[in-house]
This record gives sequence, C-alpha cells and structure tokens, in this order.
Amino acid sequence: MTHTAATGPASWELCVTVDQQNESENLDVRIRVSGDLHIGGVMFKLVEQIGVARDWSDYGLWWEQKNCWLLKTHWTLDKYGVQADAKLFFTPQHKLLRLRLPNMKTVRLKVCFSSLVFKAVTEICRTLNIRRPEELSLLKPREDFVRKKKKKEVKETVLEEVINLDSPKSNSGSLGSPGLYSKTMTPMYDPVNGTPASSTITWFTDSPLTDQNCNILALSQPISPEVLTQMYQPRTLNDKARLNSGWLDSSRSLMEQGIQEDDLLLLRFKYYFFFDLNPKYDAVRINQLFEQARWAILLGEIDCTEEEMLMFAALQYHISKLSLSVESNELTTDGETDEIEAALSNLEVALEGGRSNKILEDITDIPKLADNLKLFRPKKLTLKAYKQYWFVFKDTSISYFKNKEAAHGEPAEKLNLRGCEVVPDVNVSQRKFGIKLLIPVAEGMNEIILRCDNESQYSKWMAACILASKGKTMADSSYRSEVQNILQFLRLKNTNTTNTSQINTNIENVDIKPDCFVSPKYAKKYKTKQLASRILEAQQNISQMPLVEAKMRFIQAWQSLPEFGIAYYIVRFKDAKKEELLGVSYNRLIRIDIATGDPVATWRFSNMKQWNVNWEIQQVAMEFDPNIAVAFTCQSASCKVIHEYIGGYIFLSTRSKDQNETLDEDLFHKLTGGQE
Repeated sequence: MTHTAATGPASWELCVTVDQQNESENLDVRIRVSGDLHIGGVMFKLVEQIGVARDWSDYGLWWEQKNCWLLKTHWTLDKYGVQADAKLFFTPQHKLLRLRLPNMKTVRLKVCFSSLVFKAVTEICRTLNIRRPEELSLLKPREDFVRKKKKKEVKETVLEEVINLDSPKSNSGSLGSPGLYSKTMTPMYDPVNGTPASSTITWFTDSPLTDQNCNILALSQPISPEVLTQMYQPRTLNDKARLNSGWLDSSRSLMEQGIQEDDLLLLRFKYYFFFDLNPKYDAVRINQLFEQARWAILLGEIDCTEEEMLMFAALQYHISKLSLSVESNELTTDGETDEIEAALSNLEVALEGGRSNKILEDITDIPKLADNLKLFRPKKLTLKAYKQYWFVFKDTSISYFKNKEAAHGEPAEKLNLRGCEVVPDVNVSQRKFGIKLLIPVAEGMNEIILRCDNESQYSKWMAACILASKGKTMADSSYRSEVQNILQFLRLKNTNTTNTSQINTNIENVDIKPDCFVSPKYAKKYKTKQLASRILEAQQNISQMPLVEAKMRFIQAWQSLPEFGIAYYIVRFKDAKKEELLGVSYNRLIRIDIATGDPVATWRFSNMKQWNVNWEIQQVAMEFDPNIAVAFTCQSASCKVIHEYIGGYIFLSTRSKDQNETLDEDLFHKLTGGQE
C-alpha cells in the first residue's frame, strides 16, 4: 500500500535510522510527519514504510542528541520537542549484555536497555534465579581490572568463557518464571547441598537456566592461582575508594548511561543488608554471595588477620571438596536436611545485620553483665599496659570501678556506647580476646580497648557492645544468637585441636592447591607445603559441616570483619582543607582520616533528620540529632552514587518478612532519585 504524505505547512520530513539487527547496515527511512503526531503514530508510519513483515513489538525510538528513549507513545512530537533536525534511532529495547557475576563467570543474556536500571536488575535476577534483587546492582568494570596488562590475553581466555543464556523465550518482556515470586513457594533447591530439587526441574526447562547452567551459578567453581595473581588488588584506602566509583544510576536506563549492546558489566551485591536468606530457594543467591565474599578476601578488598585468612581458606577448601562431590550427585538424606535447617535458622539474625522484629524488652528488668576486665587507652602517652577494673554493662553503657567492692559508689568512668564503633581485636591461638571501642566525643573518637580472659567472656561482652552501638540492650531477642554467632566464629578460627603429624602424613595423599585459597600477599609468606598443612589443620574443625552451612558460615565470618560492608569514597567536607574518606555502611556513615585509616566521626542513619543534594555544586548535605550538620562533595565518584547508597539503605530498612516480595519501586526512586 502506498503511503500518502501529509500536506500543509505543519508537515515536515523526519529521518529515522532503523536497526536491522542481523543485516550488515542500518536503514535510513524518511517519513513526513507533523508536530501533533504521537509517537505511536510515528512508529506505525515507520513500520508501514519499511514494509517488512516481522514482530516489531520490542522496538522503540531512541533520541540520540537528547540521550533519551521516547517511550510515552501517546505523547506528540511537539510535546517531546522533536523537530526536523532530530536524529532518531528505531531499535529493539531488549539487547544482549555480558554480565560478570560475583563468581567471575560471565553470562550473556537479553536485558531491557530502556527500563530503569533498578527494573533491569530485577529482570536479570529473575532470569538467574536470585531473590531480593534490590540488594544488587550493576557496576562498570575498572580499566585496571587486570593488574598486569601483558597478561590480558590469558585473562580473556579464562574469564571470558561466556555462558549464553539468551533464548527465544527471552527476547522481550519477562525473562523468567512468574511463579518464582509467588507467596506460596515450593522448595526449589536441596537446602543442604544447593542442587535443584527434583520438583523444580520442570521450572528450569521453561527458563534459560538449564541444570548445567544452574549448577555453574549455584555451585562453587575452582579458582586458578594464575587468574588470582593477575587480578587488580587494592593496596591502599584510596585504591579501595576506586572500587565503588562505577555504580550505575538505578534511576536511569542502560542506554542513557552510555551502555551499548554486548558491553560487559559487573553484577554485584551492592547493599550489604541480606534479607531472608533461605537455602530452599536461594542456592544461587547464597553461592554468589559466598563468591563475592571470597573474592573480596582473596583480592584484599577487605582486610583480615592471618588467623582469619587461614579460617577462610579452610572453609573454601571444604566447600570446594563438597561442591565436587555434589556435582557427582552425592545427595544427602532427609534426616540430615532437618538437622541443617535447624542449624541454619540460628544464622538468620547475623545474616540480616542483626535486625529483629520481636524485641522482648522489659523496662524494669534489663539484664546486665558484671566482671573483671582489663582496660587500655592507646591514645595516652604511656607504655602499653592493661589495668584491671570491675566492669558493669547495663542498658547501652559500660561503667568501671576500681574493684568489685567499689561498685556501690560512683564509677571511675561511664561510657555510653550508643553510636560507637566496635572492632574485634582477637587472636585465638595466642589467647588474645580484645574489644576495641571507638566512642564518639565532641573532639572526635575516644579509643578504649577491653581485654577479656576467654571465649565465653569475650562473646558475651562483644555481643553486648555490638547491640549497644545500635542502641539496643541485652534484653533484645537477638542478644543470645549474637553470643552464639561470636562463639561459632571463634571456634572456626581455633586450629590448635589437631594432630599436626597426622596432617603432615596425610598431605601427600591430598590434592590441594593452597594458593587458590589465600590472597597472594599471604601465599608469599609460606612454602606451598607448609601453607597446605595449615589449611588442612584448620579444616579439621569443619570437616563434618554440610555444604550450604559452610557457605553461610563463610558469609557470617565475612560479616564479622571490621571492614565488612563499608564502601569507601574520597570526599571533601565543607570548610575542610584536605580530602578525607567517607565510609558508607548499612546503618551509618564514617568519617575516616585518609592518612591513618582511623575513624574520626560516625553518624547513624537512625539519627538522621534529613539529607539533600545540591546538584549544581554536587554537594550532599545532612542533618543528624542532636543538631549536627554535615556537608561534603565527592571527589572519587558522582555525588549521585553516595546519595543513592544512603537512600537505598534507608529503603532496605523498611522491608519486613510480613510483606510479600513485591517491591515498592516508587519509594526506592523517591529516596534515591534526583536531578543532576
């Protein structure tokens, strides 16, 4: 049918480039339009003029000069401001994208380039079978992702083995199974070993995830020492600040942020606030979380002690052994499943950042701790000598007295721990159980170290300090589980219970590559055989631990590290003369001295009255109780990145288990959006 061109003074010629996908060249099409023609009418004219019978439903108009999609099909060209000089591109909204997952595997799948990134990530997670997509986001890879440029060819072959998840069913619209998010979910994984339950094999056949691909995502894969040594490893806090500069804006589309078809992006857990982890449904999510923790430790993105590194190495070795046996279909019995589910339920509070819906608090009977502890103040100009006092912990404060008898009178000092930083100072093999407290005062931080005598005493006082820093008392229902989690962490670190001579005999019969399980920095300190022996020694503590529990324990131990969940940014505070570091965590902001790495001040989100952004000067301003004003500009990233982090964490704190899994997307954008 021949199209009759519009006539009259209001009509003009519009040139649109059509993306022909598989054809070698794009097609330029000219159509006559008028300003009152709506976008739907423009696309209808285009398709009519092209004259090719095919499914055009996924196509949309992209305006190159304005860097935006014309998605409101009822809007007219005049309303959008499109004139004859506009360069429009008629292209599919779903395009292929390469995603490097937390386990460093790369998948290729179709993603909507016109959706806001928040929604695109939700679709990606549905395809990959990862619940709670609001905890993840997309990150641009750093140019120095590979540390040694000359080995780039090796990296390409090892890291760029792409798992193709593109399928005819995922060309447009939803990429997964709508049943995945139903409220009456049936178990999809064996909660012990993380393999797909037989009742869900039918689900996987309707999805781009085959059983094999699911195992690649849900089971831990071996790491090559060669790949590990050539990956970028941050050396300083400045380097760590660069790790978080490339987060995409969740309130804009991929195309608006310069992402092109088949580009490579990193899918990562952005918000360290893991909600409702359930082994029955979350095998992929738990494994990817474990992998992100594992790589962060191996690459030195988060610091840990040598003792902790050996503990993490032992857990990794144990997990790799069990993963190989799972791939050989060595499944477990129902009895073992019940046992592990009971054990995993004890991890809930720790893995959710200590949140608890039920606070069993009786104002008249709040528990207290009282015991002899040793105290040391590093800032005082004295030799390092601990002095013993009688300590009493009540509500959220610690008081100490010269001795037990003096406890009826006035304390030597009373320390309010609400809002303080609590840092473990522990070496189990040396019987050192210290608690470092950084307590906010007017002139900065008051540093105090408490020394406990044993694991039991340490776990009770440490748990009380952690809760008090969040404004909670020991009457909170999470106190008991916090104590148990700390004890469990100490047991994992204790490697002195084994017959070393027996391990040295066994090492000849064990295929272990210790360089795969520790950071290159620690690998250099030991001979291979010596390191293997120490890892095997530590592994004896956990040799009976099932696979998923071992991963959960690894995640929990990662969460116990002082630096856990802190994203660093280089900022300049208002009226300050030099650059400083800002740490963004799930419940607070930390001002850090860039030279020493010491916290200078802490501001809790729970005390925040308001925050806003001056987009013209790229300044973030906040107000906290009591009458504290903070303002800064970000030097290492756009201030939108920090603004979104703060709003995102506040959004995540509104979740509850009573809700279904439908997210309030409007609330997220209200808290994190803004105009630059």
